[in-house]
Amino acid sequence: MNYMLIDTHAHLNFHAFRDDADEVIKRTSANDVWVINIGSQYSTSKRAVEIAQKYQEGIFAAVGLHPIHLEARKVDPAEISGDAGFQTRVEEFDYEKYKELAKFPKVVAIGEIGLDYYWKPKAKKRLEEFKEKQKKVFLQQLDLAQELNLPVIFHCRVAHDDLIDFLTTKYKIQNTSLRGVVHCFTGNLDQAQKFLDLGLCLGFNGLIFKNVPALPDPAEIIQQIPLERILLETDSPYLTPLLSEVPQSWTKAESSKEQRNEPLNARYVAEKIAQIKNVSFEKVAKVTTQNAKKLFQI
Repeated sequence: MNYMLIDTHAHLNFHAFRDDADEVIKRTSANDVWVINIGSQYSTSKRAVEIAQKYQEGIFAAVGLHPIHLEARKVDPAEISGDAGFQTRVEEFDYEKYKELAKFPKVVAIGEIGLDYYWKPKAKKRLEEFKEKQKKVFLQQLDLAQELNLPVIFHCRVAHDDLIDFLTTKYKIQNTSLRGVVHCFTGNLDQAQKFLDLGLCLGFNGLIFKNVPALPDPAEIIQQIPLERILLETDSPYLTPLLSEVPQSWTKAESSKEQRNEPLNARYVAEKIAQIKNVSFEKVAKVTTQNAKKLFQI
């Protein structure tokens, strides 16, 4: 029996799906998985909207400018657990262009937006300029979310304390109607609790299968926080669970590090969360689906 799941963070609008996005969506829909396609710059945000508009149900979009696209750099595939690297181009945030895009009825969030200090410059002066530029554009997009009454999909990498400080001091989230999810949560338990205190949800994906020494154990976070604040993600085409990480009974697919991720793999994330929390897969499917429907109003 298939239980409905919602992959709240996928990129079927990215280059990896250029030849078969429709086929992937058909497979996904046939297995009762809904998808939110996430934009990372104007072109991919527009593509996410175009894809969502083609389908009557089950496919939605989010639009936003990811902090990585504020500077030009070559991203190595090893740094994103993907099958190919890419070159980022500098994009200036155009409030009105994104606003028009976000008004399409299938757009359910502003995102992914936020702070990313992973590729930070070494020089102190340059570092401060780098962070301030990210915060300036981030603030503009938070204002857009408020104007349009849309939730936010937060990207946060090596910047959790800064994001918490920004939302509690500079933006004062408590005095707004801002709501959202911290995508691909990789912070510690204390940071998780602070985000929950702000009313946010936390998103988990294939990283929960991986032992990354530099990161806190996601199982500890998942054990401690309420299921009612958890969302399922895949971050397709990245972060594919390896065959060695997924029990044989869960799949007939030949997963590998080279294979791109797809929204159907949200099932493995749900299975793992059920295992960690010692509850049924059915409960995880039901509650996380309710969480996503409530947050994104779908």
